[in-house]
Amino acid sequence: MEKILDKLLELKDEEYKKFNKKICPDTNREMIGIRIPVLRKLAKDIIKNEYDWKEFVENDEIKYFEEVLLQGFIIAYSKIDFNEKLDYIKLFIPRIDSWEISDTFVPSLKIKENNLDDYWNFILPYCKSEKEFDVRFSIISMLDYFITDKYIDKVIKILDNIKHEGYYVKMGVAWIIAEIGVKYNEKAIELLKNNNLDKFTYNKAIQKMIESYRINDIQKDYLRKIKRK
Repeated sequence: MEKILDKLLELKDEEYKKFNKKICPDTNREMIGIRIPVLRKLAKDIIKNEYDWKEFVENDEIKYFEEVLLQGFIIAYSKIDFNEKLDYIKLFIPRIDSWEISDTFVPSLKIKENNLDDYWNFILPYCKSEKEFDVRFSIISMLDYFITDKYIDKVIKILDNIKHEGYYVKMGVAWIIAEIGVKYNEKAIELLKNNNLDKFTYNKAIQKMIESYRINDIQKDYLRKIKRK
């Protein structure tokens, strides 16, 4: 584990550290300053070179933001049984304390179609968590894997009933509704007509849909009319 930390410290980029601290003010961890592609490559190298990556991933006494990111990428890229991977994901989720961690970790998992039902059942409890980034994790999971014919109605029902005051939860819900508006516009409009969303999330979802180049002008005109005052 010390070798991995030493490697991370060798990769520090002070200018990127300044930039990343500005866009990730949500984390309380200290930053080294390492770009995401560099961390992805390091994660793959660690797995390939047979470091004791499990010992590193299982360690929750970590100091740096990039250590958490690296743990997430190692879990995502590891060639292990899916049930074992779920165990590691469960271990990892409490360490998520930034939108950047959740939003890079989840798509990196690349959940296969034959595992989607199990993954769906896995994320459901996190939708009701009191922890902001537990919920954010579940929202990004729905965004990346479940905006499909099979799951869309379930996703909409869950989104309409998420009750959390966290900024990154509200923004996540708005984002996914906007994405639904692109692929399932009628369903998104129906949700906006009759919903339990708070004003901020509702209006932010509409804003994101209006800003999308994938939604036509007629649809945008309607959205402007239903924005809450």
